[in-house]
Amino acid sequence: MNILIIHGQSHEGSTCMVARELATKAGGEVREFFLPRDFDQPCLGCYTCFKADLSRCPHFEKLEPIVKAILEADLLILESPVYVYHASGQMMSLLDHFGTWWMVHRPLPEMSRKQAVAISTAAGGGMKSTVRDMADSLEMWGIRKVYRLGVGVQAVRPDEIPPRILQGIHRKTDRLARRIQKNVGKCGCNRRAKKWFWLMRMAHLHFEPAEPDYSYWEQRGWHEKKHPWDK
Repeated sequence: MNILIIHGQSHEGSTCMVARELATKAGGEVREFFLPRDFDQPCLGCYTCFKADLSRCPHFEKLEPIVKAILEADLLILESPVYVYHASGQMMSLLDHFGTWWMVHRPLPEMSRKQAVAISTAAGGGMKSTVRDMADSLEMWGIRKVYRLGVGVQAVRPDEIPPRILQGIHRKTDRLARRIQKNVGKCGCNRRAKKWFWLMRMAHLHFEPAEPDYSYWEQRGWHEKKHPWDK
């Protein structure tokens, strides 16, 4: 299994530790990117990706290695510590570049064969909203299984995490790794993205076509009986 971890920060703290632990237990070849070290460009809002294609993005030369790694991965792990109750600006800036991948625009069929995990830790709270920031994109990309893992570590550094919390982390990653292994190789789509697929299909058929999204769907037969998650 090919595993990709995208770290929402450049330091190797508690959230990084949890992500790596899960990846090790899931088993496979692991590749990592750290933000902003490996990608530091904010979306310009130029709309080029929506009018043309992501490959026309002004930042695509720097973005392309991450795009390629995402497409090659069987398991995608996004992780970010809590930054003012949300994912880091670096993580959100990266995800801003993938708006065209959302199910309501031009989703990629490759996503139906992937699993993903959104991970966050904090000394106190905010894990739920931070994990949701990342899971929103993962789900709307059409990834079949998207898991969420948030942990309050009551510490600033990994070596300060209380033993009872550390044991809880080990149990959670054990359970999640087993679920991931059970679902390797399966194909499908999460319910949230599937709902939006049907809504957009209806919109395409009853309202004036919005290009280039309409032609993208038409060429793939999604206005008929085919779906992005078909085998």
